[in-house]
Amino acid sequence: MKRRREYNMSERIVVDPITRIEGHLRIEAEIEGGRIKDAYSSGTAVRGIETIVKGRDPRDVWAFVGRVCGVCTSIHSLCSVRAVENALGIVVPPSAELVRNLMVATLYMHDHVVHFYHLHALDWVDVISSLKADPVAAAKAAQSISAWPKSSEGYFAGIQARIKKFVESGQLGIFANGYWGHPAYKLTPEQNLIAVAHYLEALEWQKEIVKVHTVFGGKNPHPNFVVGGMPCSINLNEANSINSERLAFVRRKLEDAKTFIDQVYIPDLLLIAGAYKDEWGAIGGGISNYLSYGDLPLGEYGDFENYLMPRGIILDRDLTKVHPVDANSPDEIKEFIYHSWYTYEGSQSGLHPYEGQTNLNYTGPEPPYKHLNVEDKYSWIKTPRWKETPMEVGPLSRLLIAYASGKEPQKSLVDSTLKALGLPVEALFSTLGRTAARGLESKLIADWALEIFDKLMENLRYGDSRMVEHSLWEPDLWPVSAKGVGLSEAPRGALAHFIVIEDKQVKNYQMVVPTTWNASPRDEKGGLSAYEASLIGTPVHDPHQPLEILRTIHSFDPCLACAVHLYDEEGKHVHQMDTF
Repeated sequence: MKRRREYNMSERIVVDPITRIEGHLRIEAEIEGGRIKDAYSSGTAVRGIETIVKGRDPRDVWAFVGRVCGVCTSIHSLCSVRAVENALGIVVPPSAELVRNLMVATLYMHDHVVHFYHLHALDWVDVISSLKADPVAAAKAAQSISAWPKSSEGYFAGIQARIKKFVESGQLGIFANGYWGHPAYKLTPEQNLIAVAHYLEALEWQKEIVKVHTVFGGKNPHPNFVVGGMPCSINLNEANSINSERLAFVRRKLEDAKTFIDQVYIPDLLLIAGAYKDEWGAIGGGISNYLSYGDLPLGEYGDFENYLMPRGIILDRDLTKVHPVDANSPDEIKEFIYHSWYTYEGSQSGLHPYEGQTNLNYTGPEPPYKHLNVEDKYSWIKTPRWKETPMEVGPLSRLLIAYASGKEPQKSLVDSTLKALGLPVEALFSTLGRTAARGLESKLIADWALEIFDKLMENLRYGDSRMVEHSLWEPDLWPVSAKGVGLSEAPRGALAHFIVIEDKQVKNYQMVVPTTWNASPRDEKGGLSAYEASLIGTPVHDPHQPLEILRTIHSFDPCLACAVHLYDEEGKHVHQMDTF
């Protein structure tokens, strides 16, 4: 048995890059007495895409900003067209809004399943341990928690043989570089085998659900959108449109997704939660404030009273009150750069995104460096604040705000899950709570997607197939200047795009994305953001195998920008940030 390492003094460990995420993230943690005493989060790549869209036609911006992420593909494009529509007063046709909701629901189901199995599950599942499993016992265990038809002895024996072949070859492929055998793993060999089998199944499943995007948006990733609605034509009886046959195909994909989530994802989530709840239901809570802009409007976008996901803020984990949020208010949301590798012209205080700047002319230490200079600037991520207060965003925030609002079916689903696990509501404020919230949200989305589809079909049968509002499409009809904000709930949390239009062109554009909220460095007062705060107090068994850090950071599903080249104003190459 491995013994916990004894610590006589504090030491700082570096995890760079954090793998199994989108983009490049560095975590430095100070460990004392076997626990994390302090932590620092640094985004180590520049995005800066806001500078690319300046001077462009606002109707084209969605195609550029959609490329900011290759994982949550469609949501930035949707947020962009919403920003332009908000600025110009464009109201999207009802059926087009429902199609947008189906695009969002598809993204959620795909993103959450991929995150759970392919980005986060290996923090809880020991792949090598599955080689010791008894396939008969694994089949019996799987059948006891789900009606999934593949749970046979022969099936699990076949999966085990595939894993054994990987190991014997000396090339673990997708399972390489894990901390296998780490004492923090708690699942039995049979439970590990079940999870690994479903990991492989999810690889196949995820290819099918995204076909919904190809029907309505033409392709995936980065499906098409349009200011004023959706760029597709629906006619139930027309061969060259999205017709009854194609819509029946969409419904089958949504039904298959619901089956997989209900019979595979949720049982696996409860299996993991049951094994880890005693410790990880009390670790990783971090800050105590939560923000959600809300999404999935059943009526007109902007009338957030009809959103399936409600809007609001929770402060100090007080579930008895939900505070309003106004993204347009200059007194609410501001981005600070006290510890960020940016400069603001004429001001060093926080700026509302309408006045926001993305100036990449900082010259400072270049990687590789031994440690971040945390007394100065140490991240390419800005620090957003709501009334100078840090916020966590994401599935847990959405679920908590719905719960505190008394919203159904969210409240009943949370209560029944907590009861089944024998946990109090306070257990939600944890790494495990964050992971569970994503799974519960997937179940909700799977149900809602079918309801939204049926509502769309009802509209179509009554003849409402309009997909685009054209009345304000021409720039000659626009005011000389306008500004607007597009709000949405990306799978990873609250997303806002802010646009300032002047003389028919983009004058300023700023994006405040979920990981900006969660992964940002300290503010000027020393206040920690979600990543840094969530690691404080976490036990670390072995600093050379910081599995515990990965568990908590992955529970947020980090999404940072890809590495870029920087050029000066004359177009000369300045620096390329390398990752290893």
